[in-house]
Amino acid sequence: MNAVRVLIVDDQQLLRRGLIMLFSTIEEVEVVAEAAHGEEALAVLASREVDVVLADAKMPTMDGITLVRRAAEHHPGLPVLVLTTFDEPDIVQGAIAAGAAGFLLKDTSIEALAEAVQAVHRGGMVIDPRVARLAFAAQQGVDESGPPELAVLTPAERAVGELVAQGMTNGQIATRLVLAEGTIKNHVSALLRKLAAPDRTALALALYRALHPSAQ
Repeated sequence: MNAVRVLIVDDQQLLRRGLIMLFSTIEEVEVVAEAAHGEEALAVLASREVDVVLADAKMPTMDGITLVRRAAEHHPGLPVLVLTTFDEPDIVQGAIAAGAAGFLLKDTSIEALAEAVQAVHRGGMVIDPRVARLAFAAQQGVDESGPPELAVLTPAERAVGELVAQGMTNGQIATRLVLAEGTIKNHVSALLRKLAAPDRTALALALYRALHPSAQ
């Protein structure tokens, strides 16, 4: 299996070098380029093959949130993980609303970062549980008055929902539950309908809120 090619974007050179050194110990991840801000990152993306972007939220010239939006415009489907020391609601909401594939804090272990990179590369979504509650307000169409009523779900739908909340793809869920991927797709469609979620990201956040009420 080929390593996931990563572009690291951060205005602090020391942090970039540190991440490059740490990722060098993870064979599933390969750092192929680095950039000091969003504009440099877009220039790199125009000339290099990259699978995942790992970007700081606050940078000069072009911040991570703007980079998420620009990357979505020019490189649709390219997952961008936002990595920062900040956990203010506006930053979390901005990252998710812009289409970020995930939001992690900079004190996340390198092993967890590597797992997150691989997860978003497979189509999943990763949000640090410590700041997940702050992302709920960014999701349109999800009732903010309380968690969705899990009683309306069948046991099979709930089992699938628990894995959707972890950011797993349909293929990964099918493997975990030993079911056909088409069956998983049908369950996800039912979850979207029953929980009135506009998209899979909103669904995952709604399910996370319902399954982990203490995180709110």
